[in-house]
Amino acid sequence: MITDNTSIVQRAMAGLIATGDVEALAPVLSDGFVHHKPDATSSSKTEWLDEVRAALPHIAGMEVEVQHLLAGGDHVVMYSRRRLPGTDAAIAVVDIWRFEDGLIAEAWEIVEPLADVAANLAWWERG
Repeated sequence: MITDNTSIVQRAMAGLIATGDVEALAPVLSDGFVHHKPDATSSSKTEWLDEVRAALPHIAGMEVEVQHLLAGGDHVVMYSRRRLPGTDAAIAVVDIWRFEDGLIAEAWEIVEPLADVAANLAWWERG
């Protein structure tokens, strides 16, 4: 099952990144899918797919370098670095997916601009 879950994540992300096909994501998300954001807000399946669609013009051609893809139990975690083409704009992203009955039921996403990494490593020192 873990191999299947990582394969689902890899295929869905590759399809989205390579083609911009948001509809490729819909079949792998459960009807009750919830996307949790770092600001403690959440989106439903429909809301999140709409958010991804709205972001596509801004992230077209984004380069994604997967650093780690890990799985355990019903969770898959992916750490990647992403860069917008022709810019120095780059982010580190941790995506966490929880599977239920072969579909992604929940997702969490943590995004950090790479330009902020040094400052964020010492966040407790800021006054």
